[in-house]
Amino acid sequence: MARAPAPRLGRALRWRRGAGLAALTLVAAMAGAHQRALAAEGAQQGAAPDETVMLLARIQDAARQLDYSGVFAYQQGEYIESSRVTHVIDGTGSRERLEVLDGQPREYLRHNDTVQCLIPEKKTVLIERRRPDRFPGLLLGDASRLPEHYRIQAESKLHRVAGRQCRVVRIEPRDDRRYGYKLCADTSTNLLLKAQTVDRDRGVIEQVSFTSLRLGADVDPALLAPGWSTQDWKVVEAAEHPAVDLARQGWRIAAPPGFTQVMQVARPMGRRNSVSQLVLSDGLAAISVFIEPYDGSLAGDHPRGLMRRGPINVYGTRIADFWVTVLGEVPPATLEQLAASTEYVPLAPAQ
Repeated sequence: MARAPAPRLGRALRWRRGAGLAALTLVAAMAGAHQRALAAEGAQQGAAPDETVMLLARIQDAARQLDYSGVFAYQQGEYIESSRVTHVIDGTGSRERLEVLDGQPREYLRHNDTVQCLIPEKKTVLIERRRPDRFPGLLLGDASRLPEHYRIQAESKLHRVAGRQCRVVRIEPRDDRRYGYKLCADTSTNLLLKAQTVDRDRGVIEQVSFTSLRLGADVDPALLAPGWSTQDWKVVEAAEHPAVDLARQGWRIAAPPGFTQVMQVARPMGRRNSVSQLVLSDGLAAISVFIEPYDGSLAGDHPRGLMRRGPINVYGTRIADFWVTVLGEVPPATLEQLAASTEYVPLAPAQ
């Protein structure tokens, strides 16, 4: 979900889904093209790509290539939020409008990699240049090694979601470091109609599902038009985040098995300091590690130890003169182990 500039990490939990899902979406844009490249490479080498991996890639491609419009509901415990999405491919590329239907009015308008967040109470348009893949998107990166860490199985029995037939795909972790997923993909188009995040007992942690849906020629492009006139609104360009090298700064961060580094960036925090963010992903799940200078006067504002908000778990701890916050849509023990194994080794001064 598009978001305003990140607040102080000590207030991370106030982001609710925003921070966690934003971390996930930072890597989602890599998926579709990379999966097709993997399939082509496998064909050239005479190796057949894993059919279950290709099924996930087709689900991802459907979210990017089809015209669709509908309402979907996100549920986490007693919390439910509905949104309306319209996605159209035209001569200018990919266009999308996401309208949040509950709570504060918000709209997100995307044209290819440019996103406009409309904030009507402030008459402000926040512009970001990134591709925020979200439901019905699925993959977060390289899916070729997913079978090493997940058992992926498509069931033969059909279900119905939003009046359409769909096939269930179960994605079960092979270890206790990640959650599982239960998907339902449209039998005609492969579009993802419903997705659930589940624990090891198959208990539902969160779910998102279409409640109404139109596809193809039934989608009216006029639905892409914003709900407000923004002619006199303030336009704010989100700042670009420079890359950093945490290893060169003295950090030793051991990724959980199956997770690889996707990116490292510095985000502004106040006038003088910045917070560094490392994103790790296994292709489905993602973990963010935030590192900021420790400020004792704000110690009570830091999320110390483990905290949980639905599928987003957060673990905070002090390492040397820094505060480290680890968050992700993974089991709590995964974050605790990652934080416990993280070390800061100050670099020797240059001679």
